[in-house]
Amino acid sequence: MLVRLSNAPRPFDWGSEHLIADLEGRPASGPEAEVWFGDHPADPADVEDGSGRTLDAWIRDETDGARLPYLLKILAARQSLSIQAHPTKRQAEEGWAAERELPEAAPHNYADDNHKPEMIVSLCDEFVALCGLRDIERTRELLAELGDAASPLLERIRDDASLADAIAWLLSGDAQETVEAISLALADARSDAFAADFDNARRNAADFPGDPGVVVGLLMNLMTLGYGEALFLRAGQLHAYQSGIGVEIMAASDNVMRGGLTPKHIDVAELMRVLERTSGPVALVRPVSAGSGFDEYPVEIDDFRLLRATLGDGGSAAADLDGTAIVLSVSGTASVTAGSGSIDIMPGRAAFVTEESALEITGSGEVFVALSGV
Repeated sequence: MLVRLSNAPRPFDWGSEHLIADLEGRPASGPEAEVWFGDHPADPADVEDGSGRTLDAWIRDETDGARLPYLLKILAARQSLSIQAHPTKRQAEEGWAAERELPEAAPHNYADDNHKPEMIVSLCDEFVALCGLRDIERTRELLAELGDAASPLLERIRDDASLADAIAWLLSGDAQETVEAISLALADARSDAFAADFDNARRNAADFPGDPGVVVGLLMNLMTLGYGEALFLRAGQLHAYQSGIGVEIMAASDNVMRGGLTPKHIDVAELMRVLERTSGPVALVRPVSAGSGFDEYPVEIDDFRLLRATLGDGGSAAADLDGTAIVLSVSGTASVTAGSGSIDIMPGRAAFVTEESALEITGSGEVFVALSGV
């Protein structure tokens, strides 16, 4: 079977006021942060078959009822997302079990018992992200350029273990004097080696004055993805997307541990429990040919695969399916054929394909196909 999917953008404060609207070819309606295409109960996609059902109900009614192991999104940021990390499967199961007894109105870290490795593919020329902890020596060099204001933090950072302790100290509230001093020093900081890092931190300080996440961001890798480049983040890797639009895919979870740069719930102890403490660069994921008109972004996890097809006018791409798939259009007009059915999808719309022997996409523009992992 083949059905069209849509969803309303989620209006988080950090969302862009035009990027998703521009992609869909409509007027903007205020901050628009994410559009979810999946069956996660927090915001399941709408099924456009006239029944008024969401995808979770449609899957329950029309198939064997198995939940999708992945969640596909369009994400668009105009300012920093929260400094955050996601749990491993075991950590999520432990956290979910521990929080099940909390009152419904109490703050929660866990929305489910799943891990959340994720990947973002840039749909713009400059998608900016803070991701992972920068190499220790490079971080020491950056802090040294901020002078005396950063000395209390610089003295604490010697190796990966002490870097993690320094992050906990910054987020604890006990380091606010140092946070304020570094924020003031950033106003006049100039550096050939770290100009982009300081510029980004100044923007975050303007958006979140006094927030310790501004300083934690200075301990992280600042990366800019070009169009079509991708970033994969393991469970536990600290990150905060800064600006730009992309297609994001992740294990089907909404578990987020936040430490700063957000008005949402922050739990420093839980963030530190799940934090991966290894420093160093984060590699980009580059697409490789998957044949028959598709490229694939290879990641070694079981939850998802992500294919991309760029179609010229009258182009085509084909793939054999072993399970369900979500086909998302981000430009042009694509016709999706599976089994005996065929539907057209415009940018910002998707098609859900149940188990069929073959999938064919024709037309123009660019589409992404989300599949279960191997």
